[in-house]
Amino acid sequence: MTHHPDLQAQARIPTPLGTMTAAASATGLAGLWFDGQAHHPGTLAVATDPQHPHLQAAARALQACFDGAADPLAGVPLDLRGTAFQQAVWRALIALPRGATSTYGQIASAAGSPGAVRAAGAAIGRNPVSVLVPCHRVLGRDGSLTGYAGGLHRKTALLQAEGVQLTAGLRLAPGLAPALVQGVLQT
Repeated sequence: MTHHPDLQAQARIPTPLGTMTAAASATGLAGLWFDGQAHHPGTLAVATDPQHPHLQAAARALQACFDGAADPLAGVPLDLRGTAFQQAVWRALIALPRGATSTYGQIASAAGSPGAVRAAGAAIGRNPVSVLVPCHRVLGRDGSLTGYAGGLHRKTALLQAEGVQLTAGLRLAPGLAPALVQGVLQT
């Protein structure tokens, strides 16, 4: 994993949607990927240590997430590496509450660059901490489910578990408007 040189440990974490690999640095959770998802870093050249405190925190956070916790990231330090814009996008994702959705355009605006919708989409796709940094809550501007690095079946399952009503056409049910993410970041 060349984009994060300070990894110390990794662990495999089973979830209802498939096994995930978690990676941690000394300062926090640095990665969390489903097996086979897009942008998975592949084999990590770090020790397997499920007792690492940040990896234990990740496992507890995932369990809390699947148990319906409103803020499963509480108490989980993150060490996300990326450009300043990517980090702003990831902070905007973290600000989306459980059961809320947003659009790529709204995330770009929250990250301080309203015209950078495609760049926001790319940053969302490169989110290094799947599920806990909730990129699954981002929809197309018409409410359609768009790509998800972990697969659209997982995005659908995550949204449904959060109470988002999806129609058979993979669109938000009528009357559900995407949540606005304004004023999330102080840039």
